[in-house]
Amino acid sequence: MVLAANGAETPRLLLLSESSRFPHGLANSSGMVGKNLMFNGWSWTVGTFEHPVNAYKSIPTTRVIHDFYSLDPALGFYGGGGIDARSPSDGTPIASAMFAGPPDGPKWGEAYKQSLRQTFTHTAAFVGHTTSLPLPGNSVSLDPTLRDRWGRPALRTTYRYHPDDLATAQFFRDRSEGLMAAAGATKTWGDIVGKGVPFQQHLLGTCRMGNDPATSVVDKFHRSHDVSNLFICDGSSLVTSGRGQPTMTIQALAFRASEHIAIAARQGAI
Repeated sequence: MVLAANGAETPRLLLLSESSRFPHGLANSSGMVGKNLMFNGWSWTVGTFEHPVNAYKSIPTTRVIHDFYSLDPALGFYGGGGIDARSPSDGTPIASAMFAGPPDGPKWGEAYKQSLRQTFTHTAAFVGHTTSLPLPGNSVSLDPTLRDRWGRPALRTTYRYHPDDLATAQFFRDRSEGLMAAAGATKTWGDIVGKGVPFQQHLLGTCRMGNDPATSVVDKFHRSHDVSNLFICDGSSLVTSGRGQPTMTIQALAFRASEHIAIAARQGAI
């Protein structure tokens, strides 16, 4: 059995699968299922240019800078990452209308239409993908009162950003402002992770990998310590957030796990 429902629904399914053998949830003898939730840290900076830059064309994401992959500890915080150059709206007009306009720009009428035309073709963005530290208090758990439509406990997320995560994100925001100035942007705006309610599609760390069954959920091949024929192959196995988007790392680990599954099957080990 391969479970791959990402860093939120994977632990939820395991926690919902309690039994007399696993009273705290399937594969959770360590108590680590759902713990150490991580998001990708991020910052974003949008710049407006005098002439069309048409950032919506060509490849939507291009990593351009890894100069700050590992930051100097002398800065006073831990972290690092990379910067993407991309379209502010990932290349779609609707997303541009919803997210890419300047915060002080018009929101309705003819002036809004003119602003959309200018924004879609005359803006570009630098997005920092940064560190997120694993904290035991950041977790996915089962809500004690709220139920889904089928009467099962709803997913509850508890999350607080580490101060170093916020400092790293601000560092990348400042570097991105410098890049925009060097590129000739006439106006910039943006934000960092940590403002408002957290949102993220990269959900990591909630079924962490490790050699010790007492402190991890799966081994180095993504095999559950508690259930020998259960493999968990998604972002929940990561023990750090990395310093960039984790998708290709997750894919590489999944290929590695599948090769191990095939070997184990041929040996009769599963």
